[in-house]
Amino acid sequence: MSIEAVRTYFRALGREQDILEFPVSSATVELAAQAVGVIPARIAKTLSFSVEGGCVLIVCAGDAKIDNTKFKAMFHCKAKMLTADEVLAFTGHAVGGVCPFGIDNPAVTTYLDVSLRRFDTVYPAAGSSNSAIQLTCDELSEYAHSAGWIDVCKNWQPEA
Repeated sequence: MSIEAVRTYFRALGREQDILEFPVSSATVELAAQAVGVIPARIAKTLSFSVEGGCVLIVCAGDAKIDNTKFKAMFHCKAKMLTADEVLAFTGHAVGGVCPFGIDNPAVTTYLDVSLRRFDTVYPAAGSSNSAIQLTCDELSEYAHSAGWIDVCKNWQPEA
């Protein structure tokens, strides 16, 4: 069902044909990287957090991890990931296919982490555990209706 919402969303943008569907799982960064044929860092993973009763989605590079100190400075609360049921309730997407597309819930706000900016294109999920779409960072920002670029991750190295 979720991939259908994403498919409908991208159809309106003339990009439905760009959704990649795989015969294998892409539910984790490693599996997605294998399915797409790229390094894991180029997978744009979507992490879901509880912030002031709402849902904050942070899309970051596959090799990045949330930095609790940076998160708390940005959102003024401790980083608390949503449960699988909460993610589905807020976004309509199940864990393994969570993405910032096709979400019509005002309680969900999406941010993009700067860890993605080192790549020309990245691969976020497309609403199912066996899908992705290749987007530039500018396209990702536009299509995700991003509230902005933030720096809340660690364990990745920008190019020198």
